[in-house]
Amino acid sequence: MTLIELFTDYVVNRKDLREYVELRQNMRERGEFSDETLVHAQESLERLKLENNSEYEAMYVTLKEIFTLDRGHKVEYPIDFIKEVLKMYHHGHSAHDIAQEYNEVLKHHFHDA
Repeated sequence: MTLIELFTDYVVNRKDLREYVELRQNMRERGEFSDETLVHAQESLERLKLENNSEYEAMYVTLKEIFTLDRGHKVEYPIDFIKEVLKMYHHGHSAHDIAQEYNEVLKHHFHDA
């Protein structure tokens, strides 16, 4: 399994990203995010689930829909998801705003696939 396949599995199946960080230590591929960033993303997901489970679920529903639509950028889907999660709770961005913004991706029509 490649690093991106492993990362996708962890993101889509809601596995603990701290475990992914440990697993990838033995791989000779470079990931998109640093270990520290992934741990931070995991903590943000846990906080979101605890504080606002409906927004947490909405983020994953959107991710599933993005995969279902498959506009030709499968490698980017879990990366983009984590980028959105990392925006939460920073610089005045609320989890609700980020979840709404992330959902807007579904309305975008890609012409480059």
